Formats: sequence, C-alpha cells, structure tokens
Amino acid sequence: MSIAVIAGLGNPGTEYRGTRHNIGFAVVEALATEQGAAWKIEKKFQAETAKVRLAGQPVVLMKPLTYVNESGRALGAWLRFHRLGAEAAAVIYDEINLDLGRLKLSINGSAGGHNGIASLLREPGAGFVRYRIGIGGKSHPAMDLKDWVLGKFTEAENAVLTARMPVYLQGLHLLLSQGVETAMNQLNTRHSEPA
Repeated sequence: MSIAVIAGLGNPGTEYRGTRHNIGFAVVEALATEQGAAWKIEKKFQAETAKVRLAGQPVVLMKPLTYVNESGRALGAWLRFHRLGAEAAAVIYDEINLDLGRLKLSINGSAGGHNGIASLLREPGAGFVRYRIGIGGKSHPAMDLKDWVLGKFTEAENAVLTARMPVYLQGLHLLLSQGVETAMNQLNTRHSEPA
C-alpha cells in the first residue's frame, strides 16, 4: 500500500516551536513550503493538514493538534475516516536513541519510551512507517526526559538540522516514489550520518 498521509509529531503553540519534540512538525512544514501547500485546521481530526503531490500521487501532510502524547487520536481518526490502515501512514518524530541529525526508517518495534509512538500503537495500531530523526540523548543522565525533549535546540544543533533538512525531504520523496524497502535500504545507510 502506498503512503496516503505523512504525520509530523509535535506540540501545538508557539512556545513549543524549536523544541526537540517538534522536529516532526518542522519537517512537514518544510515539505509543505517546498510544495507551496497551505495548512488548514480540520477540527474533526484535531489536526492541521496540507495537501501535496509527491511522486505523482496525492498525499496529506498532518500536524496533530492533540499534543505529542495523544497523536494517535488525530491520525487514527483520519485513517478511519478514509478507511485506511496504519500502513498508509508515515510518522516523523524525534528519536533520543539516534545521534543528532541521523535519519532512520523502520516499521516495527516498541514505543521505545516515546509517548507519542505509544499513542499511535494504541490507535491506529502498528504498521506505520517510522521516520525517526535523531535528537541525541540527554545532556546529563540525571536530567528528566521530559525536560530534554521539551527543551529547545541550541544554535549549533539547529545548524546541523538546517543542513540536514534537504536530506529529510529527499528521503520523503524517495519513500513515496520507491517504497518503504528501497527507502530503508538507502536512507538507513547512505544518509545515516550527519552532514
């Protein structure tokens, strides 16, 4: 099945812009800008959506407005409405177990301590493509994980992510045009290291 929706995870509100947890929002916003797409709020899905064409097919970009920890509510509602399964979705989110800027695609696995992914595994369920972007581990072991993911990227970290953004967007084009297996084979090796 082809990807029908690309959801970037993040928290709504200007106070969360630039935080580690909002890298998913940043990527789908960059993709919408690249494609000249406009965002609109869809209350029935508790999300902002934008329509684009990638690899010649219509795709919906989504920013759930439920806060990260309840992302499954928005994506689950959208998929049910369109009578699609979880495999029709790709989800972009922050991954503390990957070095800053690294990109890794996967399909299976646990939530790995990410409450947004735990929500998605409850609803709509497993099978969605996981488009994981590394934010690096906590700067200090004793630091609360919540403080880390809700903290803002430093100027140096932002520079790395800005330099990597074209790779993230190219990866999404590859995913849509070549499929999950090919994208995983290429992106998990060739583009795995930060520029």
